[in-house]
Amino acid sequence: MSIFKIIRKAIAMPLLALAVLTGAAMAGETNLSFHGIAIQGHDPVAYFTQGKPVPGDPDITATHDGAIYQFASAEHKAAFQADPARYAPQYGGYCAYGASQGYNAPVEPEQFTIADGKLYLNYNADVRKRWNEDRGSYISKADAYWASK
Repeated sequence: MSIFKIIRKAIAMPLLALAVLTGAAMAGETNLSFHGIAIQGHDPVAYFTQGKPVPGDPDITATHDGAIYQFASAEHKAAFQADPARYAPQYGGYCAYGASQGYNAPVEPEQFTIADGKLYLNYNADVRKRWNEDRGSYISKADAYWASK
């Protein structure tokens, strides 16, 4: 093997690993963990039924649009499977404010808003506060951005 091939492999392998990791985290148009888990394992139905983020059970899952959702109970899983569009977070689970600004940003599952029957997640508490100050305008902008993808 030539020295050039060795150097090329030495450079290519870390870059390939980085591409795989970042690609997996943003596979498709859904904000996923490396293992394909949505909302960092939180139960999407619990946001509606309990008004707070609740960690899901890794043994109670359903797949929707290539994302694995975890649920705190079999009842939550059944509700989600009956109407996933009702419970899945908007903008693929990316930050709603970020989407309104034209980009995909990660979220903290604790920073959420339920508005007009939809789940919106935000990057952090400061962004959530800003989001809620002019939510209607931000939703319109985020909807337009998401539709253009």
